[in-house]
Amino acid sequence: MFAFFESVLKHSKGQTAGQPFLLLPWQKYVLGEIFGRLNQDGTRQYRQAYIEIPKKNGKSTLLAGICLYCLVADDEPGAEVYGAACDREQAGIIYREAASMVRASPALSKVLEVVDSRKTIIHRSSNSFYRVLSADSFRQEGLNIHACAFDEVHAQRGNRALWDALRYGGAARRQPLCPIGITTAGEMNTSHLWWDLHTYAEKCQADPAFDPTFFGAIYAADREDDWKSPRTWYKANPSLGETISEESFKADCKAAENSATQLNAFLRYRLNIPTTSDVRWLRPDQIAGCNGGPSEPLEGRDCWCGRDLASTFDTTAFVAVFPDDDGHYDVLCRFWIPEHNAEQRAQNDRVDYMRWAADGFMTLTDGKSCDYKRVKADILEFAKKYRVRKLAVDRWNATQLATELADEGLPITLFGQGFASMSAPTRKVEGLFVDGKLRLAGHKVLNWQLGNAAVQTDPAGNVKVSKAKSTERVDGVVSLVMAVGVHMGESMKPADLPEISFW
Repeated sequence: MFAFFESVLKHSKGQTAGQPFLLLPWQKYVLGEIFGRLNQDGTRQYRQAYIEIPKKNGKSTLLAGICLYCLVADDEPGAEVYGAACDREQAGIIYREAASMVRASPALSKVLEVVDSRKTIIHRSSNSFYRVLSADSFRQEGLNIHACAFDEVHAQRGNRALWDALRYGGAARRQPLCPIGITTAGEMNTSHLWWDLHTYAEKCQADPAFDPTFFGAIYAADREDDWKSPRTWYKANPSLGETISEESFKADCKAAENSATQLNAFLRYRLNIPTTSDVRWLRPDQIAGCNGGPSEPLEGRDCWCGRDLASTFDTTAFVAVFPDDDGHYDVLCRFWIPEHNAEQRAQNDRVDYMRWAADGFMTLTDGKSCDYKRVKADILEFAKKYRVRKLAVDRWNATQLATELADEGLPITLFGQGFASMSAPTRKVEGLFVDGKLRLAGHKVLNWQLGNAAVQTDPAGNVKVSKAKSTERVDGVVSLVMAVGVHMGESMKPADLPEISFW
C-alpha cells in the first residue's frame, strides 16, 4: 500500500501537481492499520473503517488513492469499488480526484480507462470498476462490493440505511472493506449517522476488542482546549503545515473572535469539535455599536427593502437599507401588530409592545389579524418619500399584498428563504455588524429582535437566520437580510448572486 501511494500515485493539483504522493505520518498510520493488520488466513482484519478529521487535511486525495488501490492492486478479480456520499455531487468529488490521479500517473493511465460520462473508472484486465454511488440514486440489488469509500458522512442525516446496505453489500467478498467513511465533525445530534459512527469509533479506540473488525481514528481538539492556541490547531490537524498553512489558521481564528457563527464553523471544520446547528448570532456590543443615526438626510435616496410576515396574528416587518459610498448602510424599519393581540403577545414575548407603539416604534392595526390595507398604505407612503429600488418578499408567502403593491408600481422581488438564497446576505449582514457599518438609529424593536436571532448551518456550511431556533420574534432581522440581499443582487457578480427571481 505504501509503495502504491508513493511510487505509482501522483498529485494532480496545486503546487504538488505531478509529484509523488508522499504519505504523511498520520496517513501511514491509518493505511498501515486498515491494510496491514491481517487475520491468520492472510485476509484483512478490518472490514469497516471510520476516519474523522477536519477539513483541508487531504482526506479526499487519501480516499481516492484507497479506491484506486482496491481497484488494481488488491488481488480481487471483478472488484466493484464505489465512492458514496449523501448526494451524487459530493460522491463525484472523490471520483474526480481519482480520475485526475489516473491521468497524472503514467502507470495507471496505461491500465485504467476513465469514463467521465458514467463517472466510472474501468480496469479491464481484472474485469473491475470504480463507480460513483449516492444515497439519492442507490439501489441495494445487484451490488457485490469489494470496497466502498463514503465521503463526508456527517452530511448523511437521518437513518443509516445507506451505510448498512453498503456494509452488507460485500458479504460475498473474501475481504471486503465497506464502507470506509471519512468526514469532518457534524451536528451533535443522536439521530444522525455520523454521531452513531463517532461514538462507535470512540468505543473501538478505547477497547479494540469491542469490535475487532471496525477501525476508528478521530483527529480533534477537546472542548477544554484553548481554540486560539497553535498547539490545539496541530493537535486536531495532522496535515497542518502541509495541506493547509498556519497563516490560514490564524486568519480563520481572528475571524472567529468577532463572530459567533464563524466561531461555530472554526470549532467544527477546523478543530473537529461537534457543534449544534444553531448558534446565537450577534453579540450585544456589536448591536449596540451600530445604533447611530444617518449621517445625512435619507429623503430621496435609493433604498432596497425586505418585508417578512410572521403570521396574520403576529408582527409584520418592513426594513429598508440605504447604502452609501463608504460601504455603510442606514436602516429604516416599520413594524405592525394587531391591536387586539398586542397585549397578549406582549405577555407571551415578555416585551412592552404597547409602549413601543406609543413611542412610535410599532404600529397597532385594527382587529384581531394584521390589517394588510394599513400595511399597504404605509409602504406606499414610504415609497413616496424614498426611492425604492427593490422590495423583497418571501417567495413562498407572497400574499395578495405583494400583488397589490406590484400593481401600484413597486418593484417586487420574490426572494427564497432557504439556505441557498439567505446564506450570502446573512454573512454580509454579520460582517456589517462586526465592522460597525450599520446605522440602526436606535430602533428598539429591531434591536430586540437582533438580540433574539440565532443562525442555523447546513452540512455545506451555509447559514441563515432560524425562526425556529431563535428565542423570540425575528421577522425584522429576516427582512433586513432580504433587503441587503437584493442590494447585493445589483452589486455582485452573477456567480455570487443569491437565488432570486423577479415578480
